[in-house]
Amino acid sequence: MESGKVAFGINHKMVDFVNDKEKDLDLVLCRPGASTGQQRKPYTLASLAKKWGIELTEDEQSRFEALPVITEAPVGQVLVALEAKACMTEHGKAGPRLYDELNSSHQIVHGATSQALAVGFCMVNAADKFYSPTNRHNGPDANAHKQPHAAQKAIEAVSRLPRRSGSIDRGYDGFGIVVVDLPNDGTPVKLVTGAPAPAVGNIFHYDSMLHRVAHEYDTNFRTI
Repeated sequence: MESGKVAFGINHKMVDFVNDKEKDLDLVLCRPGASTGQQRKPYTLASLAKKWGIELTEDEQSRFEALPVITEAPVGQVLVALEAKACMTEHGKAGPRLYDELNSSHQIVHGATSQALAVGFCMVNAADKFYSPTNRHNGPDANAHKQPHAAQKAIEAVSRLPRRSGSIDRGYDGFGIVVVDLPNDGTPVKLVTGAPAPAVGNIFHYDSMLHRVAHEYDTNFRTI
């Protein structure tokens, strides 16, 4: 990465060659493409974290700074494409939408290039209530959630997404689910590690997703 052979792109538009559909993918790792004449200084992941005000613990910051520096660049060949979604409230309505949006993402990635790794991430809220900034029909009242049932239904919905074990298949190459307790009332967000969150060793656990994608990346792109 520090050699410049691999870069990243944000909100990169990919086009499904098979069905001529397009979608903006949240984050891609790529081979740098031809310059587009962009004038501003390219971001690094570290400068983006600072720009977006992402708060890290001292240990997290130390590990982040120890990583190889990767820089934003015009996107050439896509190596890894990540799509991230969140289900914060109204879980019953959100489940089918989450499935459809995430399902279309891996289809477009692999319709564009079967060699790329499609990675999905879903954050699910397990809080008993949620103050929505966009839903005003309840006035100052929070949306009530029947937990853990609500979070479990959303997790079950995205757990049914297709997964693949080779380039001839269609599906996600890695998929992670993180569960949080987030009322959106100004209190700190809490990471949920017990049920209904995927347990350590589960294929949807965040660490399992990272390890799988790292292994697949090393196998598929070992010559880069």
